[in-house]
Amino acid sequence: MFIKQLQVGNMAVFAYLVGDTVTGDALVIDPADNAKEIIAVAKENKLKINYIVNTHGHVDHIGGNADMQKLTGAKIIAHEDDALMLTSTPAMMLKMFGAKQSPPADILVKDSAIISTGNIELKVIHTPGHSPGGICLFTPGYVFTGDTLFVEAVGRTDLPGGSWQTMYNSIKTKLFTLPDDTKVMPGHNYGRTPTSTIGHEKKHNPSVQ
Repeated sequence: MFIKQLQVGNMAVFAYLVGDTVTGDALVIDPADNAKEIIAVAKENKLKINYIVNTHGHVDHIGGNADMQKLTGAKIIAHEDDALMLTSTPAMMLKMFGAKQSPPADILVKDSAIISTGNIELKVIHTPGHSPGGICLFTPGYVFTGDTLFVEAVGRTDLPGGSWQTMYNSIKTKLFTLPDDTKVMPGHNYGRTPTSTIGHEKKHNPSVQ
């Protein structure tokens, strides 16, 4: 399995290129910006991006969807509860973030859905709290946590549709039940290190003690 963490855009967003080195199939998680650079990395590693997966519908994570889809033809995948958000970012927000309005999702998913690329399977974990349709993506050894769980921090809950209690429950009952050695791949480069583990976060994340 190929995994590449790439910091993109102006908000320290982490996009992830995940690919099957045997079949050459790949997907990209939260291509917020820099679509050409992400595609170049895929080509260098003989990977073809077939899917765009959004962990949630906020503009700083979906702003590169349009360019990525135009350049690759990849289908956009999002949770059904954030589907409307993808296509309804206010013009002022788009201008502020230098983003383009995202096309609609081609595939809507629910909790426990499986997203496959080649022989790689990512399990959808619905983790509302930051947004109603926030999701994390788990494959043995890794969990891509979007804006739900950061390195020793968590996503904000004061935006429309956010809820601290819902976020707390999502992390405690869904993410913290994963194996301790699972590598946490966050949605922003906000921590002391670019990645963490579930075991570390259970012990050292002050927000969810």
